[in-house]
Amino acid sequence: MPSPIPVTRLLPKDLYPSVDIGTCSSPLAHHGATLQVPVQRLHGKVASRLWSSVIRWKELRSIQPVGSGGFGSVYKAEYFGETVALKKVKKCTKNRLASRQSFWAELNAAHLRHANIVRVIAATTCVPAEFGDESSIGTVLMEFVGSRNLQQIIDDQSEALGADRRLGYSADIAHGLHFLHSHLIVHLDIKPANVLVSSEDRCKIADFGSSVKLERGCEMSALSPRLSHVGGTYTHRPPELLKGEEVTPKADIFSFGITLWQLITREQPYTGDRQHVLYAVVAHNLRPCVRTHPVFQSEQGRRLTALLTRCWSGEGRCRPSARELLPHLEQLRAHT
Repeated sequence: MPSPIPVTRLLPKDLYPSVDIGTCSSPLAHHGATLQVPVQRLHGKVASRLWSSVIRWKELRSIQPVGSGGFGSVYKAEYFGETVALKKVKKCTKNRLASRQSFWAELNAAHLRHANIVRVIAATTCVPAEFGDESSIGTVLMEFVGSRNLQQIIDDQSEALGADRRLGYSADIAHGLHFLHSHLIVHLDIKPANVLVSSEDRCKIADFGSSVKLERGCEMSALSPRLSHVGGTYTHRPPELLKGEEVTPKADIFSFGITLWQLITREQPYTGDRQHVLYAVVAHNLRPCVRTHPVFQSEQGRRLTALLTRCWSGEGRCRPSARELLPHLEQLRAHT
């Protein structure tokens, strides 16, 4: 079936042509014509800012498992001599449409390049038998950022996580969100586990399987059939999406607020039954604890409390934009 993501959202029109092209092995189609995109090579050998619909399987070496979850499995590998991450997106037998949409959502930011966004190299739904996996709907090849995510750093009590470091991480995420939102992309699953940390201690936003590409001037309901793949994590999900209301970039700001709270406290935002939490977030304005938490009793803690309160406001219009977050985070960092 055709992809729910229009071709024009993936590549700028002036970048289609290339002397080195490969037929798209995915179901991306436009008016019956098959999309063709330049083959991605590393180090800019062809065009470093384009992703490819062709994976040169013979160039993959040393494939090693890194982790797995509900989304599928991730492997570390060598591709054209460089270390990359290979992600096999899992096929959901209960909801195949959502599975397909989730795979294509992974490519919403594939044509973009930013220091705080994980770069997509190639993606395909056609896999040779020797690399095949019947439970997989497609494969995405990405830059290898590292083996750690922000949740692992938060959970590792031996890892120093002082004010300067956590605010630096927060600024990285805000920079990435500002870039995504400026291109009308909403991630919809911002949380520590979806933020990878590089060997240079830089954060990069990953896992776009719940993301959506908005159309300028158009509203989109979270209950729209086009968004049947939208999931996200309930502990970080804003109340307007729990109620099925309009999707806007401010949804990511709410999730950012919960993530920042976790960076500060190194705790889980909620305890108790999932359905109780969901109901309380919407009906009773439930938020993670700041009032009695000792971390928030200092002067900087009070400034952080004010920022968090704005980020997780029940009204999206009352939340700051990602761009507005940046000077606040820099000011807080200057006073550490």
